[in-house]
Amino acid sequence: MAAGVEQRLGGLPVFTRDDFEGTWRPVASGGFSQVFQARHKRWRTEYAIKCSRCLQPDTISSDVNCLIEEATKMEKIKFQYIVSIYGVCEQPLGVVMEFMANGSLEKMLPTHSLCWQLKFRIIHETGLAMNFLHSINPPLLHLDLKPGNILLDSHMHVKVSDFGLSKWMEQSAQMQYIKRSALQGTLSYIPPEMFLESNKGPGPKYDVYSFGIVIWEILTQKKPYSGFNMMTIMVRVAAGLRPSLQPVSDEWPAEAQHMVDLMRRCWDQDPKKRPCFPDITVETDTLLSLLQSPVADPESEALARKVSRTACLRWPREVSEEISQELTDSDSGDYLKRVLTPSDSESLVLSDEQLRIRENKVTALHFLVAQGRLERVRLLLAQEVDVDCQTACGYTPLLVATQDQHPDLCALLLKHGANANLVDEDGWAPLHFAAQNGDDRTARLLLDHGARVDAQEHGGWTPLHLAVQNNFENVARLLVSRQADPNLQEAEGKTPLHVAAYFGHVSLVKLLTGQGAELDARQRNLRTPLHLAVERGKVRAIQHLLKSGAAADALDQRGYSPLHIATARGKHLVGKMLLRYGASLELPTHQGWTPLHLAAYKGHLEIIHLLAESHADVGAPGGMNWTPLHLAARHGAEVVVSTLLQCGADPNAPEQSGWTPLHLAVQRGAFLSVINLLEHHADVHARNKVGWTPAHLAALKGNMAILRVLVKAGAQLDTQDGVGCTPLQLALWS
Repeated sequence: MAAGVEQRLGGLPVFTRDDFEGTWRPVASGGFSQVFQARHKRWRTEYAIKCSRCLQPDTISSDVNCLIEEATKMEKIKFQYIVSIYGVCEQPLGVVMEFMANGSLEKMLPTHSLCWQLKFRIIHETGLAMNFLHSINPPLLHLDLKPGNILLDSHMHVKVSDFGLSKWMEQSAQMQYIKRSALQGTLSYIPPEMFLESNKGPGPKYDVYSFGIVIWEILTQKKPYSGFNMMTIMVRVAAGLRPSLQPVSDEWPAEAQHMVDLMRRCWDQDPKKRPCFPDITVETDTLLSLLQSPVADPESEALARKVSRTACLRWPREVSEEISQELTDSDSGDYLKRVLTPSDSESLVLSDEQLRIRENKVTALHFLVAQGRLERVRLLLAQEVDVDCQTACGYTPLLVATQDQHPDLCALLLKHGANANLVDEDGWAPLHFAAQNGDDRTARLLLDHGARVDAQEHGGWTPLHLAVQNNFENVARLLVSRQADPNLQEAEGKTPLHVAAYFGHVSLVKLLTGQGAELDARQRNLRTPLHLAVERGKVRAIQHLLKSGAAADALDQRGYSPLHIATARGKHLVGKMLLRYGASLELPTHQGWTPLHLAAYKGHLEIIHLLAESHADVGAPGGMNWTPLHLAARHGAEVVVSTLLQCGADPNAPEQSGWTPLHLAVQRGAFLSVINLLEHHADVHARNKVGWTPAHLAALKGNMAILRVLVKAGAQLDTQDGVGCTPLQLALWS
């Protein structure tokens, strides 16, 4: 190795091929490097050696510089979730790193079905690694975060690797570097600003965007932009498009839906709107702990706002000008025949633009309606063209006029016999668009010309659902005056009242209940409008529903009442309101949890006090006979344990396996909770079904501080468990 290289390596050890056994097994390769697994002769340990494909042993080239730069960066970084470097190999020239038994996440995703808990843990640990890199002073940007650079050890824990593109933040604003990152990085993970703002270098939100794409890949176990070429990906990303959300399923757990929300914020088009890694890791930690939890969280409604799709109705400029000119001529009939009905003499070779128009079945009438040309449309309709012609996706001229809010054009088309009930490929009729847009003038026109007031698109949404969702009381009043059914359900069972309650549109809640909407209508998951209003904390809507007689104790398919949801969500004011209207304190969910269990598990102190003051059973046995104090001791903050004890919780209640809250606090290592329980007379000699005392658990975990506290409280170190083992023996073995 050249002397210059050795000097730049600083304190890094230098290895040679002779330090390793003869067999070097290739385990991974990329465009610029190859990774081998090799065993060190003296240390008898496996290592990974990353070698550049194009390096010569005694050459100091730009590639050598890159490798040395990567090695020196990695050597400075010591963190649990980042691959450790042990030195540099001289011949062949490469970086010697810890060996990761399960390889890269990129190879794992297409071949293994990963459980939700493992997916969440990989996401969280990757976030922790990135948070550490960004917290260095100055921050180190990775700039090539992707599943190929996320490695997994033998226990499937994450180690982030490959810092070949990374850059210290203070040095990262050079144009040359931007080009290099675009060339060497995987294109799918590069954020839009790199394509749109070539004069700016990458910042911390570059890695956040890449992290968002990685989340999508982990959740779906698919490749982003599969089948698209490089230019298409760049155009799509720059235009704000992202990997398809079609694989996201309603069957996924609620925590996964929250992870999808985090993912979408990470890949936001505006870098300023993307979260930073300190906030990201708080969210991923919370989601992971919830997924691991014995308590199922109340369901979160995925009630997305429906967005209409705009038809692709642009014609080439020369064609649009020709149409406008021809329509002013008296002999336009021949021209229109030529435009609308291709002749046999027409050239068989069409331009891309002409092909697009033909394939999409866009006619001159569609074009002129989309342009809002009232007089031109009038002239064209005089030629007896098909007023109900449809594009490839089902758009009629009337649908286009309604969607673009041109009531005069709608009136003209209807006058010439347009069918008010023709729908697009998604089942949307003109009245759906008018309702969504709050266009009561067009809605009235459509209804006067026979539009079906209760038309349902493919998802079951009626015009009334859409008007309510978008808070257009004018259209909603018109629809109910024309006998719209306020109790029709969409595919998931939501009525318009469910939608109004979810968004907290109080005037519409009042309108619908006054028009006979069922207060306790059930979705497929058995949730009522009150459940949805409580979930979203819409106080005025909740108040009106309760005053109107909505059932305060209705249970959804998992046994959650509105009070369960309010306590789990930490909505104190809503909880008070529900209790005022007679909500039960002791109803159990299907898992056996009362509202107090959920408040204890979530750590909502205000609600714990509210429920206790309302005489909730502080010792109610829930799932597995766990009391609220068991949940707090195992999962909650120490202040929650203290609060429940002050409210009279029994510190010695055993769950179904004989574990007391003291056992659980010791197992968790919650020192202050242990002291608090002992001060409230927790039995230090309590045994679970295998004969373990709290002292056995403290000894097994090697927690000498807690063990000393237990001994001081009277615990015996020679107490034998069911197989004759004592805490003292466990302490010596641990």
